[in-house]
Amino acid sequence: MERRALAEALVTVVPADDTEGEALARVQALLVGGGDPFDRDRLDPGHVTASAFVLHPDGDRMLLIFHRKLQRWLQPGGHVEPGDATPWAAAAREVEEETGLVPEPVGEGAFDVDVHEVAHDGHLHVHFAVRFLVGSAGEPHAGDGVEDIRWATLAELDSMEESLRRPARKALGGSGG
Repeated sequence: MERRALAEALVTVVPADDTEGEALARVQALLVGGGDPFDRDRLDPGHVTASAFVLHPDGDRMLLIFHRKLQRWLQPGGHVEPGDATPWAAAAREVEEETGLVPEPVGEGAFDVDVHEVAHDGHLHVHFAVRFLVGSAGEPHAGDGVEDIRWATLAELDSMEESLRRPARKALGGSGG
């Protein structure tokens, strides 16, 4: 994947708050630094991941997966693979692998960004998460690496971690902050 594809995807991100604004600046800084920002083995400073918030056809809920390895409810997504031409392609592939759904982009480019620490094989590192908003028809099912799936309302998402709350508010029309 070329850095240009990520830079183009980031143009559409409208930070909902200062935390997301700082995350956007950190992802943009990663693009101008050395090394391959998409290499999942790059632990310092970390690497780009791609995911998607899948809207229910009624527009009132978002799809969550229960990640088998992390044992947490998350949006579908994961690491960028060498064959992914764009961040969108990586996010779409992850949605298909993890839920069986074929995602349709809502809007142009990325919807949200988040920067967070994760532990992988005992090494703490940073994920520079680029997130898309998508719609999809059909019934999802638990796919690769997924223990369970569920549609969550804004109220349910509001009781979860901030990295899920902020995009839920942006997508489902809840108040910020």
